[in-house]
Amino acid sequence: MHVKLPSIKHQSITYIVFVENLITYGCERTAPDSGDYRHSDHPVPASAAASVSASHIAPSAPKMPSTKRGTSATSLQPSAPLHKLIMVGRGGVGKSSLTLQYMYGDFIEEYDPTKADSYRKKVCLDNEECFIDILDTAGQEEYAAIRDNYYRTGEGFVCVYSILEPDTFVNTQVFREQIVRVLDDEGIPFVLVGNKADLADMRRVSTQQGQQQADEWGCMYFETSAKTRQNVEEVYEALMRLIWHRKQHKLGAHGGEYGKIGKKCSIL
Repeated sequence: MHVKLPSIKHQSITYIVFVENLITYGCERTAPDSGDYRHSDHPVPASAAASVSASHIAPSAPKMPSTKRGTSATSLQPSAPLHKLIMVGRGGVGKSSLTLQYMYGDFIEEYDPTKADSYRKKVCLDNEECFIDILDTAGQEEYAAIRDNYYRTGEGFVCVYSILEPDTFVNTQVFREQIVRVLDDEGIPFVLVGNKADLADMRRVSTQQGQQQADEWGCMYFETSAKTRQNVEEVYEALMRLIWHRKQHKLGAHGGEYGKIGKKCSIL
């Protein structure tokens, strides 16, 4: 489903406000039983009603998204496994579009730079319920100084570039190196994504270039389209599996299995 909206910030969304978190935390729920949440870092007035209709307002300055998930809603304290993914890449490559397509099945035509938005959704992965938490980060250079703080919260990373813009592909090396440096972990679950595959006739970065880069890093490679939903679910599911198997490997429950699942491959 393609939806053209002037800005995600202007969608009418119902806020579910929990009493004990009125001052510090707001949570937007997209549907009564969807299990999908968009977390907001914005203060909520003490006079706010328990449930009000409002438009999402972006923070005036870049801040870390709230990591306080609340205590009243079981969906914010998942009993099922929680996998924390972080979207990285230059501005305008389609990180937010991929995230919104996966979360809500919507495609947003107009580019609206992200500062930092956090989303959570209950999913069924390999017949098991789990939660996916996606942090959609800013790709603009002016936010480079705060990226280290974001990266420390991630269990896996989706590194996105546009197949139409070679400079965004070159920049994936910068993001990869920064993540490895901050986490001191070259084996962190990581997926390289060449987005805007629906415009393949205009591509300036070949599939071979993307695959070669992924081979060097030993990671999975996908070409996606946020517009047509090509490989969108596959990206997130593949990364969640890598995260899950790594957790099991660390617990000693599935020794060696992470290495087998994490072998490089590509899906175009």
